[in-house]
Amino acid sequence: MKNSLLKNATAILPNQKAENVSVLIDDKQIVDISFENKHFKAGEIFDLKNQKLYAGFIDIHNHGAVGVDVNTASVEDLRKVSAFLAGKGIMAWLPTLVPDSDENYRKVIDSIDELMEIQTDELIAQALGVHYEGIFASEKMCGALRPEFFKTFINGGEIGQIPKLKKPDTIHLTTLAPEIEGGIELVKELKKQNWIVSIGHTKADVATLESAFDAGASHVTHLFNAMTGVHHREIGVAGWALTKDEISCEIIADGVHIAPPMLKFAYKNKSAGKLTLVSDSVAPTGLGDGNFELWGEKLSVVNGKTQNERGSIAGSVITMLDAVKMMLSLGLSETEVSQMASANPARILGIEKTHGAIEVGKRADLVALDDAGNVRFSMVGGKVAFNNFN
Repeated sequence: MKNSLLKNATAILPNQKAENVSVLIDDKQIVDISFENKHFKAGEIFDLKNQKLYAGFIDIHNHGAVGVDVNTASVEDLRKVSAFLAGKGIMAWLPTLVPDSDENYRKVIDSIDELMEIQTDELIAQALGVHYEGIFASEKMCGALRPEFFKTFINGGEIGQIPKLKKPDTIHLTTLAPEIEGGIELVKELKKQNWIVSIGHTKADVATLESAFDAGASHVTHLFNAMTGVHHREIGVAGWALTKDEISCEIIADGVHIAPPMLKFAYKNKSAGKLTLVSDSVAPTGLGDGNFELWGEKLSVVNGKTQNERGSIAGSVITMLDAVKMMLSLGLSETEVSQMASANPARILGIEKTHGAIEVGKRADLVALDDAGNVRFSMVGGKVAFNNFN
């Protein structure tokens, strides 16, 4: 593969925003970065004309888009979502499943397995594993999830029924409520099996939350949503997550799940280093307003807000690009937002050595945005996926 040079970029680096940066790419990796217009020999040269160059975004909570629901997706369906995401600057993602039958789980896991076998050389967002949201959840905090498919962990039961991806060292993340019967033992068992454990769809008290943290739960799913909030006499799950320094939190920056002032409140209390943007995107994403079917219910999308027949918000119709724009509009710096959209999710998934930042030795998953936040150029593994310059 020819090496490539990106020049004249305004690069959003881990600790600074730098102008007139050149980035040399070879064999899928960033091999050099220059701040002095250093002359590089390269097979292909792309002049980014001072567009803002970010590390590709990573979405760890995504249920689908463009009419595709991950729970029922074939491999071609997943490729369709991956192609759509790449066009929005998302270069990696975790297909996310809501509670469903074991039969459906097995079918989708087979599809994700197949996608991960064939995606490597394709110009699409790369699936990194799977996120099971809410298999072991609280019925009192189910949100849009279907309690009839919830599992239990009484005496270790039912965990063996959860299908796992075949590829060794593939990422498995699950969202659970630690207060369910056997919940703390469940966290311990999942950690033994190298799962990433996130707390969500829960109304656990502080003692239970602390026990879950001690057992290995390190993350909180969609902060403020499907959990108890902050009260002046009870800190709630949200308050515990905001004040527990070691816990990272994902947040849906769509202005619907969380009002913009609360997004800023979360940032000021948690800091950019522990807050991760997610889309919580569902199948209608990219299709505009309308009426749809999702998870066995009718779903309406009006002015960008989802609502199911029970009156609950059922996911979002944003992408990570929309979340990035939202946080920038609230006054956060490009460096902070890049951390929240790329570096933090990479760290949560344990791939920070290879993903999540514009640094020498890391994978060349890159996206260039103009001042309006539009994608002008992108690369997946060092290959050009989109170019609106040449």
